Amino acid sequence: MKFGIIKERKNPPDRRVVFTPDELVRLKKEHQEAIVVVESSEIRIFSNSQYADLGIDVTTDMTDCDVLFGVKEVPIENLIPNKKYFFFSHTIKFQPHNRKLLKAILEKNIELYDHETIVDSGNKRLIGFGRYAGIVGAYNGFRAFGLKFELFNLAKASVLSGKEELLIRLKRQVLPNIKIVLTGHGKVGMGAKEILDGVKIKQVSVDDFLNKIYSKPVYTQIDVLDYNKRIDGKKLDNEDFYKNSKEYISDFERFTKVADIFMAGHFHGNGAPDILTQSMLNSKDCKIKVVADISCDVDGPIACTLRSSTIADPIYGYLPTENKEVPYSHPGAIVVMAVDNLPCELPKDASEGFGEMFMEHVIPAFFNGDKDGILARAKMTENGKLTPRFSYLQDYVDGL
Repeated sequence: MKFGIIKERKNPPDRRVVFTPDELVRLKKEHQEAIVVVESSEIRIFSNSQYADLGIDVTTDMTDCDVLFGVKEVPIENLIPNKKYFFFSHTIKFQPHNRKLLKAILEKNIELYDHETIVDSGNKRLIGFGRYAGIVGAYNGFRAFGLKFELFNLAKASVLSGKEELLIRLKRQVLPNIKIVLTGHGKVGMGAKEILDGVKIKQVSVDDFLNKIYSKPVYTQIDVLDYNKRIDGKKLDNEDFYKNSKEYISDFERFTKVADIFMAGHFHGNGAPDILTQSMLNSKDCKIKVVADISCDVDGPIACTLRSSTIADPIYGYLPTENKEVPYSHPGAIVVMAVDNLPCELPKDASEGFGEMFMEHVIPAFFNGDKDGILARAKMTENGKLTPRFSYLQDYVDGL
């Protein structure tokens, strides 16, 4: 079987890659029957020579590969018919801008395996860059705070070498006795927690966070039942929330009254209540000054996320009284960081972590008959049709 690592062609350029040079050496060592080539790229975080120096073939011709691995969407004109492709297609949620891409994949008889669809038997995602989104998002949240209040001017994460340098820069800053509320216990939330713990910010319980005054920075990491409550007042469990989210309303306002920074690392399911509303932000009791919306759901559960921001221009201001964007320096503005491709700021770290996950969870399936069903569950298209698991996308493909 011949594997190919394709060049990233989407703009803005993405420097990440599915496999680092070292991971490809490991792949060849563990599966000696595998042939691996890398498409030449001038933008990838690892240079062509870094692959070639380790004995990996670098080429411009990928037509004889069986399986092609990329990160972002492949432009339609660059899709090679009759191949197996792995990349983030951004189609599984009916994203309108990629309907033509999925249609072209079907027309070209391509087997598509979206990284988001690689799940275990319990439907839990196995592959992703979420941890690195959390790491960069937390750093950017502190950077936004420093800029807003002219306390410090941290370098952009994208110009630093990796997580360790982010921590070094953060540790040099002196923070006031702020309170930080972090939502989410998945890869994104835990990535943000790595930064908070790395700079030795004390974690406290929800009750202490809400009721105690501290002389140094603290944070609390909250779960869905900490910031949502049943309308009928019953105290049930997380499973009830996930099954009956429409029976709940947000209880996040109790945090807005005491928190200075909100780091949003949660997953927000369809039908779940909005978390941070305009009325909460407009309240005289609201203390929040910075919202680092790592999850970045535009027009979603966080009212101040009016749009996604960019690595080049990562923050903007939100004026609650008028529900509109203003310069972040505006006296009444809450600072919003809503970059939707945060892992791109740490391409080396993110690529290393992604490759490790791929080697653990996906590559063995090519050589063990897919005994755990990893590939079968992830396959979106086959023989020019959607697979049964993804047949719900048929109307989307048809433009209905």
